[in-house]
Amino acid sequence: MKSTLDESQPIFHQIAMMIMDDIVEGRLRAEEQVPSTNELSRFYNINPATARKGLQSLVDKGIIYKQRGVGMFVAKGARDMLLMERKEHFYEEYIRPLLEEARRIHMNEDMIIDLIKGKQDKEDES
Repeated sequence: MKSTLDESQPIFHQIAMMIMDDIVEGRLRAEEQVPSTNELSRFYNINPATARKGLQSLVDKGIIYKQRGVGMFVAKGARDMLLMERKEHFYEEYIRPLLEEARRIHMNEDMIIDLIKGKQDKEDES
């Protein structure tokens, strides 16, 4: 997890996003324990209720689960679920608008692919 929080979005949401990032990037694996409410509140110097709200949002989504008296753990299949969700978001946020603009300026699929590959080839040469 990153060491600082910012004012760009609610803190509880940032906590949830950091844990989801750790799961997607493999730093937290299925059945591994996630930081506790108290650990998060001490580390980030935030109200425990704020940390709890971030963790609870992940429980509500089925990404982590509570084991009474022990802690919270990454659910089996959480990484795959997050990857699928993020791929859908990537399509909606980036690909769909790209395709709509390409249609407006009369670019076909081959032209788009050539642009992507051309840019990638130039980056590879650097």
